[in-house]
Amino acid sequence: MLKKFLSTIGIGSMKVDTVVDQPEIAYGETLSGTIYIDGGQSDQEIEFIKLEVLKRTEGHREDSDFDITNECVAKHTIEMVGSVKSKETRMVPFQLVPDERWESEGENVKLFLRTSINISNAVDVQDEDEIVFNKDLD
Repeated sequence: MLKKFLSTIGIGSMKVDTVVDQPEIAYGETLSGTIYIDGGQSDQEIEFIKLEVLKRTEGHREDSDFDITNECVAKHTIEMVGSVKSKETRMVPFQLVPDERWESEGENVKLFLRTSINISNAVDVQDEDEIVFNKDLD
């Protein structure tokens, strides 16, 4: 019972690591990879997995109090997974097809792939990795 309570508040809960096959992709290629979900101290029920491609801009803006802004340019939800048992590792493959919204406008703009695991009655877990999209095929 204590382990289940601790998982509910985020202590000893599951972990997520998203590994992309190629962190640098060109126009016409597909971003693919695997989401690794490591179970925590107790069994937990996954409601869904959300993949988001974020365009992150760094630098001072007059119209914002923040120096970093994120714009979601693509979102993909994987309905699924069911429960992940304590100490179990699940692997979930994915593919995303880039489009013109992934293009960067300047040096201070980077792309990130954020993976969020929505867990029933517990703290959600996330992973975030930088990716590079090249419009031109060389």
